[in-house]
Amino acid sequence: MLSYLQDLTLRLAAGATRLDEPVRQTHAAWLTAQQRGDGGFAGREGGSDPYYTAFALRGLWILDALTPEIGRSAADFLRSRLNHRESIVDLISLIFAAAICEMAVGAEVIGDDDSGWIDNVAGLLESLRTDDGGFAKSPEGRAGSTYQTFLSTLCLELMGRQPRHPERVLDFLDSQAHPDGGYLEIRAAKRAGVNPTAAAIGTLKTLGAIDRVDRGTTLDFLAEMQSDEGGLTANTRIPFADLLSSCTGMITLVDLEAADAVDVAAVRRYAESMQADGGGFTGFALDHIADVEYTFYGLATLALTV
Repeated sequence: MLSYLQDLTLRLAAGATRLDEPVRQTHAAWLTAQQRGDGGFAGREGGSDPYYTAFALRGLWILDALTPEIGRSAADFLRSRLNHRESIVDLISLIFAAAICEMAVGAEVIGDDDSGWIDNVAGLLESLRTDDGGFAKSPEGRAGSTYQTFLSTLCLELMGRQPRHPERVLDFLDSQAHPDGGYLEIRAAKRAGVNPTAAAIGTLKTLGAIDRVDRGTTLDFLAEMQSDEGGLTANTRIPFADLLSSCTGMITLVDLEAADAVDVAAVRRYAESMQADGGGFTGFALDHIADVEYTFYGLATLALTV
């Protein structure tokens, strides 16, 4: 059985094979040029970190451009971070990136001798569990986050684990469902969002419980989020589309086998319009700087809409 991350990445890679070769080559060359001397990848400022390294590796992999040299150098960087005190997000990203290095080029980051490290990470993630059954963003959190619950569940799956008491996770996700469709990020939120909706459905799929989704209201919600630009907005209060919401919305629609709930051609045109001169993607219409995270979202969106 493939993990959720493996299955999604393979589906994106299959879609990306249908992109025009100049598009593939341009973005592959741009991503390759973003690798730093230490083997990692960075955001728009600062040094290499696991978060951006994971996005860059995923982007290169779906383009079939993750060479052994790039992968092994990235694996060296990731191994160097195993004993760092990482943020929760960077720690999860490190495990995502390590899985990609191993699957794509056979470069091992977390080996059999690291079982104690894996136990510690699993214990740390479980320490984020809250009374509502979800995972908080930090140890001090008192309420579950739909997105953090998704990341933690995927991370545990890659380590061969499941959340303790998974039925409590399912109860938490049920409590985050908005009656008008979509899911909330935290229980205090007033509006559903595209990204927490994608996170909730991704978690349900990972746990084999996607049948708990109210498919009709979810599809109506996602269709409502499509803007005149063609892409999807984050929620009903945001007036413009963004590439993250467009990507996660399309992933959700494909997971629900209902991509035609939106104008797919319009989503594709929107993603194409976010391509930067010389390669890479920007995040939204007023953004003018490409980065590796949005480049992954752009490539994924094109792969799902080609």
